[in-house]
Amino acid sequence: MRITLAQPGDLDTLLNFRKEAAGWLSERGTDQWSRPYPADRLAATIAAGTVFMLRDGAETAGTITLTREAEDGLWSAEELHEPSLFINKLTVARTHAGQDLGGRLLDWASDRAHRSSLRWLRLDAWTTNTALHRYYLRHGFKHVRTVVGGDAVNGGPRVSGWLAQRPTGPAMHGFADETPAPR
Repeated sequence: MRITLAQPGDLDTLLNFRKEAAGWLSERGTDQWSRPYPADRLAATIAAGTVFMLRDGAETAGTITLTREAEDGLWSAEELHEPSLFINKLTVARTHAGQDLGGRLLDWASDRAHRSSLRWLRLDAWTTNTALHRYYLRHGFKHVRTVVGGDAVNGGPRVSGWLAQRPTGPAMHGFADETPAPR
């Protein structure tokens, strides 16, 4: 398997991943990702070079978004001064479930952040998805806090305020990395 940067032509694949994941999550009793993700926002992250695709031959097995920018209102000013990489939208295709590809993508992200001299790999997860929280804890993340309250950008309550982090470090992930070296 290899990791590549997402290209504009991957937009439909990513939107379909999101729909597939929302259906799977709904079957497990969570409303995570029940609202469609705006295609223009996803296209902008592709254009920014922050979306990565895990390829298994001609198939796309998973995706992860990495950015140095935190979502507004989640992390303290002190935390934002610590060199960190933030993960978003980690998704594995149902056809590739059960292989710990998500865990290996987290390790790849940690390794990438470490090579950029960043201290933390951080995330904000769906606040009510306790199974997801346990997943991240099993993969070395520590819960920092849960942020509740309004979300000025989307209106209504904040839905992904469960904050977690883990130190970055070198990792064996087994993927061929075809992306530019981290800066």
